[in-house]
Amino acid sequence: GSEQFALRYADGPQLYITEQVSFIVFFLTLRRGLHESILNSVTRAARQLLERIQSHGIDARLEALKELAKLSADPTFAAEFINMEGIGTLARLVESGTHFGEMLAFTLTAFLELMDHGIVSWDLISLSFIKQIAGYVNQPMVDVSILQRSLAILESMVLNSHSLYHRVAQEITVGQLIGHLQVSNQEIQTYAIALINALFLKAPEDRRQVGALGNRPIKAEMAHQLYVLQVLTFNLLEERMMTKMDPNDQAQRDIIFELRRIAFDGENDPTGTEKRKAMYTKDYKMLGFTNHVNPAMDFTQTPPGMLALDNMLYLAKVHQDTYIRIVLENSSREDKHECPFGRCAIELTRMLCEILQVGELPNEGCNDYHPMFFTHDRAWEEFFCVCIQLLNKTWKEMRATAEDFNKVMQVVREQITRALAMKPSSIDQLKTKLRGLNYSEILRLRQSERMSQDDFQSPPIIELRERIQPEILELIKQQRLNRLCEGSCFRKLGNRRRQEKFWFCRLSLNHKVLHYGDLDESPQGEVPFELLSDKIPVSDIKSVVTGKDCPHMKEKSALKQNKEVLELAFSVLYDPDETLNFVAPNKYEYCIWTDGLCALLGREMGSDLTRSDLDTLISMEMKLRLLDLENITIPEAPPPVPKEPSSYNFTYNYSGHEHR
Repeated sequence: GSEQFALRYADGPQLYITEQVSFIVFFLTLRRGLHESILNSVTRAARQLLERIQSHGIDARLEALKELAKLSADPTFAAEFINMEGIGTLARLVESGTHFGEMLAFTLTAFLELMDHGIVSWDLISLSFIKQIAGYVNQPMVDVSILQRSLAILESMVLNSHSLYHRVAQEITVGQLIGHLQVSNQEIQTYAIALINALFLKAPEDRRQVGALGNRPIKAEMAHQLYVLQVLTFNLLEERMMTKMDPNDQAQRDIIFELRRIAFDGENDPTGTEKRKAMYTKDYKMLGFTNHVNPAMDFTQTPPGMLALDNMLYLAKVHQDTYIRIVLENSSREDKHECPFGRCAIELTRMLCEILQVGELPNEGCNDYHPMFFTHDRAWEEFFCVCIQLLNKTWKEMRATAEDFNKVMQVVREQITRALAMKPSSIDQLKTKLRGLNYSEILRLRQSERMSQDDFQSPPIIELRERIQPEILELIKQQRLNRLCEGSCFRKLGNRRRQEKFWFCRLSLNHKVLHYGDLDESPQGEVPFELLSDKIPVSDIKSVVTGKDCPHMKEKSALKQNKEVLELAFSVLYDPDETLNFVAPNKYEYCIWTDGLCALLGREMGSDLTRSDLDTLISMEMKLRLLDLENITIPEAPPPVPKEPSSYNFTYNYSGHEHR
């Protein structure tokens, strides 16, 4: 009787089980004594809740709304409740303005959960409902839970309906939302940011550029407050980041002139055009621009575009002493150790945009939240000023040269991301965090994390590694022997140190004989054993020698052999006092053959290739075996063995079916 009964999970989200339930499960459930009213069908549950939320008793209505808020996440229940015009009922309750406090919070929660299933279009929402929700956002002393849900509902309206965007934009302005960013509640700040992002995202292009939302322009007196939102709403920064500098725009070029004037106090410029041009070129070089003649060309790439120039101008005007110190300090260094301010500022701006994801669409799955950007009207510019000083300091600590530019930027990126991960609450706190992350500390942290990741110091891990190593070595050994069975072609050196012809060597499939013979030219594929006329039984091999110990490297004619040949030479010594001399074509073949021959003789494979393969394979195998123990602390010592029981009477005697 699915129209009368249904099963629902007792724990967790308490969703309904919609698959057909067998009779035996239902029968056993009833045998456990559950009352029929607990096993209520989805339709009956939806109908009863709809009746209860319209009841006159406040307590009964509140309990019904609590249960409705919980069940609305269930798609099966949501579909039934919506079919009964449940969303319209909830909307009327909100529009009536008779619900307050906890009752209103549960009503808004249920409404949002039901709408999020996408069964009903947001376009059906009435204007009076929007006004009521906007009213909760605009009220100065509204309950936190109601404000949070109201912001979430408005965000969904803006994102899911073009027509609702205009209605919401008429009721809510960015200026009103900025007030919610000044509170200490991080959740409210996050929801307010999400709504601001949605409004900017859906705004028409023309209105977005002039800074308007819907028909309500952003007031001029509110413009400075928007700097608080720059990093989080992206729009103002993104516009500058994607704006190229026009080398012919005099107003933009004047900014570069201003940077030069502040740094070098260039009021008394020479009168001659050529002299002035030469002096400007020299000054732009000292400022660290890549293009000394026309530095405007440095800002034609987007990103970071004009945003980098904005940051530099802010530093030069607001933190003039810092700006002059950085420029003059670097211009007085040796050329090779000079930290180019202009190039660094441009690359740093690009890096900061990447770290903070400026220009990317808001991501609901991203939990990055930086409260320090709400503590200063010009937080983005101040952030840049702190980071450019950090870059200059790190450059000195690393004793960097122009060739080390990318290395320095990598270290600076790591310093900034580590500091941001600590969630500094203000710009000053960010400075403190960065002071503790100097270059030597970054090196120490890298080493510590590398040790922690490998965890080779833990006794259980060391023991596991020791157990795994023989298996991996056997695997490497088999690979080497298989390669010897395939064979390789070698150069044959003559008495006059010139290549005469090729010869080929391969191991028999049973690993008992080395077959070799001369070839007229390098083979393209496998060489059959029939073409290899000579052979050496593996049992006759006495040893394998390499490098200077090889007989063909000791000859007088080999004294002038270059180092490369010496490093690729090895010989097989076998009875009776004979040798087979090799010069491998490359380092890889050298390692394969020396390892394979040592394995045949039962000796240790000691090549660099074996050590690299061993580390790689052991690391991979250990990570696979420890995969299930991720985020579980592995104890240093094994757990204690429990004491032996006083008796074993708990065991069974299966033959006699008796207990002992």
